[in-house]
Amino acid sequence: MFASKAPSVTALTQAIDRYLTFLKAEQNKSPLTIETYRQSLRLLTGLSGVTDPLLFSKQSIRVYKSALHSFRTRTGHELMIRTKNHHLTILRAFLRYLIQEEEIDVFPPDRVQRFKEEQRQVKVLFREELDELLNAPDTETKEGKRDKAILELFFSTGLRLAELRGLNCKDINYATREISVRGKRGKIRVVFISDRAAEALKAYLDARLDHLTPLFIRNHDQARNVMPPGEEYRLSRISIYNGVKKYALLAGIMSNPSPHTLRHSFATDLLRNGADLRSVQEMLGHKDLSTTQIYTHVTNPQLKEVHRKFHSKG
Repeated sequence: MFASKAPSVTALTQAIDRYLTFLKAEQNKSPLTIETYRQSLRLLTGLSGVTDPLLFSKQSIRVYKSALHSFRTRTGHELMIRTKNHHLTILRAFLRYLIQEEEIDVFPPDRVQRFKEEQRQVKVLFREELDELLNAPDTETKEGKRDKAILELFFSTGLRLAELRGLNCKDINYATREISVRGKRGKIRVVFISDRAAEALKAYLDARLDHLTPLFIRNHDQARNVMPPGEEYRLSRISIYNGVKKYALLAGIMSNPSPHTLRHSFATDLLRNGADLRSVQEMLGHKDLSTTQIYTHVTNPQLKEVHRKFHSKG
């Protein structure tokens, strides 16, 4: 997405290097998170024209925000508003670090205003579509049993794609029907397995002849002759993503759902059946309740009942 050429060494780039070290050493951020911050702050050095943290000002922030509007990816696409705001959020975090950790009097992070975003559109599946999707894999094959288990687990737990991919066989507690999952920011949460998901998982694992660690693997016939842990056989993110797309196509679903659509469907299904928002927040692993509240725009059983009782029929 960004140019690979490294920026020249300035007071700003040196401060960024110290910040990235802080994220790793003091905040234990994941390598993926640190690389995301590195790329974003590299974009900042290229677009803002600022060479020293002390030079951040209302005007230089305005220049940076304008440049974000004009920036194009390698494929020629404009950045989405959410992506622009993500870059501004990282800038705010960087400025906050400089103030709190290095005690440098820089531009106040709270004065870096994000762009106004439209309300996010949440894509969910109708119940009939969901049933068609979950029943699409051919469970006469190992791959079909695996893919059935993946789809059922997505809908049963609301897991993110990366969270599901990272599961190991030992993570499943069949007695309590629970899985402990490490989500974003390393936070551990418990998700629950439905009867359907548990049956699909058991059918898949019973069909496997290997002893590898990952819960979902590729090349089952080769894997049976490999010694654990067999990390190289773990199913890739793109394989899981494309699998959901493939079965949606087989099921005749025209809305082009993704793994995240199943996460949305999980949340809205809970709310439609009367779950409270904070419980749904906990199960989804959302840091802020405001993130979970997007689902109240999709379904609210109380609002529907109010409409039925009080809307004029005349």
